[in-house]
Amino acid sequence: MNDLDFYQNLRVKIKDWLNSKNGSDNKWADYIMLTPDLFHLLCKLTMEKEVNVADKAKLAGAIAYFVSPIDIIPEAILGPAGYVDDIALAAYVLNSIINNTDPEVVKRNWAGEKDILEVVQSILRVADQMVGSGLWKKIQNKFK
Repeated sequence: MNDLDFYQNLRVKIKDWLNSKNGSDNKWADYIMLTPDLFHLLCKLTMEKEVNVADKAKLAGAIAYFVSPIDIIPEAILGPAGYVDDIALAAYVLNSIINNTDPEVVKRNWAGEKDILEVVQSILRVADQMVGSGLWKKIQNKFK
């Protein structure tokens, strides 16, 4: 029986993958490495009173997308490389929250090492390439 929660399992899975040939050679490895911290941030922000209800609904949708075995780029088939759509969606939702809330709320809940505001912008700049333009537009349309 595995006593790890989704976040802990995700960290282990990503770490193991990044140490493999497939992971270390993946073009998006640096972004995929952020997956557990992005998931953690989405969860933490749902508890923040400064985040409005509409944004909390987007957070809940992004969290559900992360944990769902069925999404546009499935992790079950591609392994951690399949998290690129989840990462792009997380950045998209976080950008909305940053624009609607004091960015300090997001910063204080971020467990990652890099500046979260820069991380979000960096991901959004390459989301089309990570996910594919057509798929990226479909994802965005579900969370407008």
